[in-house]
Amino acid sequence: MLRVTDLQKTYPTGDEALKGVTTSVEGSETVAMIGPSGAGKSTFIRCINRLTEPTGGEVHLDDTELTSLGDDALRSARRDIGMIFQEYNLVERLTVMENVLTGRLGYVSAWKAFRRSFPAEDIERAYEILERVGLGDMENKRVDELSGGQRQRVGIARAVIQQPKILLVDEPTSSLDPETSNTVMRLLTDIAAEREVPVLINIHEVDLAIEHADRIVGLHDGELVFEGPPAALDERGLDQVYRGAEIPDNTGRKADTSAETDEDERVLAEADRSLKGES
Repeated sequence: MLRVTDLQKTYPTGDEALKGVTTSVEGSETVAMIGPSGAGKSTFIRCINRLTEPTGGEVHLDDTELTSLGDDALRSARRDIGMIFQEYNLVERLTVMENVLTGRLGYVSAWKAFRRSFPAEDIERAYEILERVGLGDMENKRVDELSGGQRQRVGIARAVIQQPKILLVDEPTSSLDPETSNTVMRLLTDIAAEREVPVLINIHEVDLAIEHADRIVGLHDGELVFEGPPAALDERGLDQVYRGAEIPDNTGRKADTSAETDEDERVLAEADRSLKGES
C-alpha cells in the first residue's frame, strides 16, 4: 500500500509544485491522476521514488517511510517501485531482452550487472513477461527498431520484472495513437489485477482515465481537488480540475476559471464529450 501524506514540493525559485497532497493507492487498483499542464502530476510521481526530492510530507510504501531514507536504503527501496516513463527511458542500442533484464539490476552484484549476467530464473521470467505484453518474438530486436507502442511495452515489462509493490506510470500514452493507447491502458490494468499490484498513472487523456481506472485523482495548481470513482467525475468535477473552479486563491477571491493552455481546453472538451457519451 502507498500512503502519501501532505506531500509538498517547493522549488528554489519559490514555485510551489505540490501544496500538501494526501492520498493512497492500494490492493490491485488502478488510480489515474489527471490535471492541466503544470498541475504537479509528474512532480507527484517523481517525489514518491525521490527522483525529485519533496520539501515536506511523508510517503509510506507498506511499512517503509521513503522520504527519510539514506542513499543505500533508498536504492534498496526502489526495487519495490516499478517506474514506467513517458519517454520510455530505454537503452536504444540494446535488445529488448537486455532492456527488460535491467529491471533486475538491483538484485545482482555490480560485477554481474556490468557483464549483464543474470540468473537463469530471471531470464526465464523475462521471456514469460515479454510473452504477456505481446513481445514474445522480439527479444533479440534492438529497441531502436521498435514502434512507440512496442517501446512502451518494453518499459512495462522492465518494471514488472522487478516484482514491485507498486507501479508508477508517467504519461504512458502521450505519444501513442488512440488504439495503441487503449491497448497499453488495458495491459496496465490487467497486470494490476493479475499480479495484485497497485498502479498509479499520471495521464493527460481524461477519456482513457474514465474508461480504465478504478479511481481518479485530480490535481489543480499543486492541490488535490477531486478524488473518487470515474462515475463521480461530472462536469463540475472537470471544472474543478481543469479550470480551478470554486478553488479560492490566497486572497480569498475565486481562482481564475480559464484553462491554462489550448491543449487543456482540448482535453476538457474531449472529457465533456466522453461524459456525455459522444464520439
